[in-house]
Amino acid sequence: MATLVTFHAHPDDECLRTAGVMRKAVEEGHRVVLVVATKGEVGEVPEGFLAEGEKLEDRRVQESYAAAAVLGVERVEFLGYRDSGMMGEPTNDDPSCFWRADVEKAAEQLAAILREESADVLTVYDDNGDYGHPDHIQVHRVGVRAAELAGTPRVYQATFNREFMQRGFEAAVADGLIPPEAAPEPPENVEFGKPEAEITAAVDVSKYASVKRAAMRAHPSQISEDMFMLAMPDDAFTFAFGTEWFIRAGQGPGITETDLMAGL
Repeated sequence: MATLVTFHAHPDDECLRTAGVMRKAVEEGHRVVLVVATKGEVGEVPEGFLAEGEKLEDRRVQESYAAAAVLGVERVEFLGYRDSGMMGEPTNDDPSCFWRADVEKAAEQLAAILREESADVLTVYDDNGDYGHPDHIQVHRVGVRAAELAGTPRVYQATFNREFMQRGFEAAVADGLIPPEAAPEPPENVEFGKPEAEITAAVDVSKYASVKRAAMRAHPSQISEDMFMLAMPDDAFTFAFGTEWFIRAGQGPGITETDLMAGL
């Protein structure tokens, strides 16, 4: 048995990026640990969603544990930083937000968990945090440094395959699997994911697509039933989310790995 630690910025991020490899590792007998930097305090919810007096961060923590149970995660830890919000928002200036955290201090917090767990593998995000979100960029910085401090041998940067996503949505619309208006538009002036040529690992998690979608449904405050991830037909979902993509320093060029836990 080996140990996989996945490091994420906010509750629900794990479902979108690494839920498949997490469940795959669990079913292959490995231990999986989820570490979340913030409680997602500045997420958006529909009016009336929260009960009277209920705090969003409390709901999102509950949702994280529910999703973790779906995925088979054995330990969930929160580092205690505040959600920084999107890049350029006033919340970026909050001294308690993750974006403002001292990288060395935050890395030592994560490194302590990596040492406790004798972690074999750590997942973080790519250097642009998928799409430039400050907390996601900080996950990359803090996570890479934490692995150095703890001596964690394998570090994978979770990302999205830019060309694959574009091809997939175009095909889904052309085949009538999703209506044109349901296909997400890439954010303006934002580089989303990484070019295919930079990606070094592609893990087929199509076997776990239903579990991945169930984990998404455990986060209703952020992922509603009418969002495209949950509204699309099963076949389209499996095509879009059935592969998880990573970059590992020193690997490549091209896809050289198809299993984060290979040989462990």
